Order: sequence, then C-alpha cells, then structure tokens
Amino acid sequence: MSQTKGNVWVFVEQEAGVVANVSLELISKARELADRLQVKVEALLLGNDVAKVAPQLFAYGCDKVLLAEDPRLEPFTVLPFARVIMKLILERHPNILLFGATLKGRELAPRIASEKRAGLTADCTDLKIDDFEDKKNNKSYTDKLMQIRPAFGGNIIATIVNTWDDPQMVTVRPGVMKLAEPDFDRQGEIERIPVELDAADTVIKVIERIRADKEVDLQSAQIIVAGGYGVGSKENFKLIRELADALGGEVGASRAAVDAGWISHDYQIGQTGVTVRPRLYIACGISGAIQHRAGMTDSKKVIAINTDAGAPIFCCADYGIVGDLNTVIPAMIKAFKAKH
Repeated sequence: MSQTKGNVWVFVEQEAGVVANVSLELISKARELADRLQVKVEALLLGNDVAKVAPQLFAYGCDKVLLAEDPRLEPFTVLPFARVIMKLILERHPNILLFGATLKGRELAPRIASEKRAGLTADCTDLKIDDFEDKKNNKSYTDKLMQIRPAFGGNIIATIVNTWDDPQMVTVRPGVMKLAEPDFDRQGEIERIPVELDAADTVIKVIERIRADKEVDLQSAQIIVAGGYGVGSKENFKLIRELADALGGEVGASRAAVDAGWISHDYQIGQTGVTVRPRLYIACGISGAIQHRAGMTDSKKVIAINTDAGAPIFCCADYGIVGDLNTVIPAMIKAFKAKH
C-alpha cells in the first residue's frame, strides 16, 4: 500500500528577514527525504517583505518557495499563519510537513494537525524514509516517514509511524539535523500565495514586543566546557568559566546543575536543553545520563573529567580523565596558558 507522493514541506521561521537556523537544518534534511521519495522540497515562507531570503532557502536544498507576504503576517501570530497554511494543505496535499520544535513551531504545528485531524510527532531527533509492515492489521506500507524521538524520559528511543494519508507532521529539535553545505548558485522557483484572512484570524494584536537576549548561543559554539552536579556548588562553577575563557569557548551545563540553581537554563545541554555539535566538548563532573548525551553525542571530540571511572560519560568520550576536577581543571588551564 503506497502513500500519495506529495512533496516535502518545511515551515520557515524568520525574524525581520533573518532565517532561523532550525529552518535551514530542516531544509537540509528535507532534501535528503525528498530525494529518497523522488519528490520536491517546498518551503512555506510567510511574513512581510521576506522574499529576499528565498535564495538562502534554495542554497540549502529547497526547490520551491511558497511565498505569502502581507503586513498582517508580521509579527508572527498563530491564527493567520495557520489559516494560510491550512488552505495550502487542503489544496496541495503535501506528504511530509516539518516544523522546528521552537516556540513558534510548537504553537503552530498542533493547531494545524488538530484542524486537519492528522498525526503529529513532537521533538524528533532523527527522520528517515523506510517501508513499514503492520503485522497486527496485515498491511504493508512503502516509503513511510520514520519519526524518531526519545521517550519515557529519554530512557528509550521510539520510532513512530503515521500510516494515514494526511501529511506526516513532525516538530524537530533545533540542532539535531546536520546543516548541509550551501550552494548559492542553486536556483529555485518562487510562487506567490494570496493571503485570504477572516476577521477572526486577526483578533490577536501585538501591541508591544520586548525581547530579552539569551545569555549564550551554545548551538554555534565551537568549544564548550560543561559542568554537572559533580562540580559541587555554584561557586565551583567559576572553574568551568575559567577553563572556557582560557580556551575561547562557552560554558554549558547538565540539567542537574541547572536544577540545583547553579546556572541558568540558557546553558542547559541535553534532552530538555539544547543540542550542540562543537569541535571540542569538555564534560566536567557530568555523569553522562542518556538525557544529557542526547544533546552532545555528535561533538567532534569529547573530553570527560569525573571521579567515577564507571560514569556513563566515558562511554562517549574520546579522552577520559579520572580525577577531581578541582585539581584537573587548574592543571589544564596552567598547561594551556604555558603553550600560548
């Protein structure tokens, strides 16, 4: 039983003409999925005066941009966005629809899925196309989207399959999909979509926007020094900062350190934090529970410092140091400064 060969769609998040990294990651992944299905990648680009970002979307693998421009679509509010996208879904029947698991994506995707009565898998960490055998109902499906995400507190990895013909909808965690190398010579098609809204779609008015800057951008950091509960105290986190400063990196943390109040949630790495892929990741006093490893296991090089030689973090570390971080970190800083 084959599903309809609709295209792969990506909802593009943008702010003042700046595309969110997660949307470029999703276009990169959508290219891979679409090639497997032999269909096209189409980007849903909504806003006001946003056509200028279309070449960037083409560079990362998009074939066509469905462009809806209207002053009522800036800034983002969920009702008009949902109206425009639902109308397109009913007209064009996409196969797969991808959203970032962000504030916008988590608000928009469930509303669309509910109205369309389609399945939605949240917080995916991987996607692939494969055949599926439903032994219980004696049915087989070809080219279905395998929607992979942590479950039961991150203790297992679940693969979810939607056997309906409605769009296979997912939200995907930022940072988990590999960003493709852009090809800025790549060309694509722009189709302008008329924006038809009812009065009920614009009942929410944004009077004022006050944005608080995040303390740190871990997803673009090339070197991260992360501390866990084994650091011992908020005061001891100064060692983590000193090592990060010496290496020209950023500070990160495990959930246990955040829950203890030693550092803010902006620094949290893992299943309930951010996913990172730095060139160097130094885990200090982090036991390495699967929830944390889910956020840093794709780091190119991992150094673990822990007093427990049996800590799970050593399973994914390239280099391990069994010792007290209060002794090891000052020695690392001294050695690094001596060479630089």
